[in-house]
Amino acid sequence: MPKTTGALSRRALGIAAASGLLAACSTEGSSSSTTGKGATDAARPSSTPTPTPAVVVISPADATADVLPTTPVTVTATSGTVTAVVVKDEDGHELPGALDAAGAWTSSRFMRPAAQYTVEVTAAGSDGAPSQFSSRFTTLTPGVIATYGLVYSGAVVGIGMPVSIQFDTAVTTKEMRAQVEKLVSVTTEPALEGAWGWLDNRQLMWRPKDFWAPGTKVTVNAPLAGVQTGENKWVGKDQSGGFTIGDAMVSHIDVANHVMTVTRNGETLRTIPVSNGRPGPQTETRSGTKVIIERQSKITMDSTTIGIPEGSPGYYKVDTKWNLRVTWTGEFLHSAPWSVDAQGSSNVSHGCTNMSPSNAEWMFNNSKVGDVVQVTGSGRTFLPTEGIGVWQYSFDDWKRQSALV
Repeated sequence: MPKTTGALSRRALGIAAASGLLAACSTEGSSSSTTGKGATDAARPSSTPTPTPAVVVISPADATADVLPTTPVTVTATSGTVTAVVVKDEDGHELPGALDAAGAWTSSRFMRPAAQYTVEVTAAGSDGAPSQFSSRFTTLTPGVIATYGLVYSGAVVGIGMPVSIQFDTAVTTKEMRAQVEKLVSVTTEPALEGAWGWLDNRQLMWRPKDFWAPGTKVTVNAPLAGVQTGENKWVGKDQSGGFTIGDAMVSHIDVANHVMTVTRNGETLRTIPVSNGRPGPQTETRSGTKVIIERQSKITMDSTTIGIPEGSPGYYKVDTKWNLRVTWTGEFLHSAPWSVDAQGSSNVSHGCTNMSPSNAEWMFNNSKVGDVVQVTGSGRTFLPTEGIGVWQYSFDDWKRQSALV
């Protein structure tokens, strides 16, 4: 029995020793197994994090119709960041705008009426993942597309010619005229003091404080597309232009003494006998500072255009040459061979300044639109709206013609 016990003990010790060895190997194997697990995981495909797209809000919303041209386009991110925005109409013209400090994009000018706009947005999610967004909308189609012109753009003009933006129909309210005025600008070389003012609800003009200096270059920018000028009436396009100031031609007409003195850059060129409008509330030549509006070598003057019908006292219809218009109400400087005997001695016309054919031709050939015609010696005053009447105002009074005051 004891022997058997001893044998068992030795066996038990062997087993125990083996168990201890196994235990020791098992402990080393656990550390290796963690490393192996890591190797096994690395061999498997790892899961890719799902990108977080940005969330943006575009206004006007996609497919919106009849958007007012004055509506700003805005793009904001409720999640992520807006990085770039491009807004274009169907002709490829880009609507300007910018991102603000808060990361919102806002357009910086009005849109064209009756146009389709596309908004393309690039944004980044909170994790930097890029996103693209696109939308389209259309602006309203108004009952009337308002039009206007930059008068005398591209010409060489006289020292009295103001910048003139002339609308084909009225800009009906002061608020609408103020909006127009805020958007337009004039640049001059050299720089000059000047001011905008309205002659009436169709004519916006910018004049310098004093007459222009010869050689001045004038640039006009009128980005007026999208401006409302009346009920259901919106401007359809922008315009820009300008002109250059030529020699300083100034003619001084003395109605009472029947003479006109013509100067260029301060030097007297010619003294011309004239006959002006005969006395009377409808015929006397108007006193004031006028500007040559247009030149026409031939014209038929018809009194019916100024309210004197055929058969009435004072009616006339006559062909004239070498015509320089100074009012819209029918005053010209022109050739009048029929009144040569009166020129220099009496006033017999219906309001025009009559000259001999040779003097009239010389005057026509030496004059341009914008040249100044200063008339004195009559009791009838030239009203600003009867022609280009900006010089009938003092500079301070002219500034009060602004819609912004």
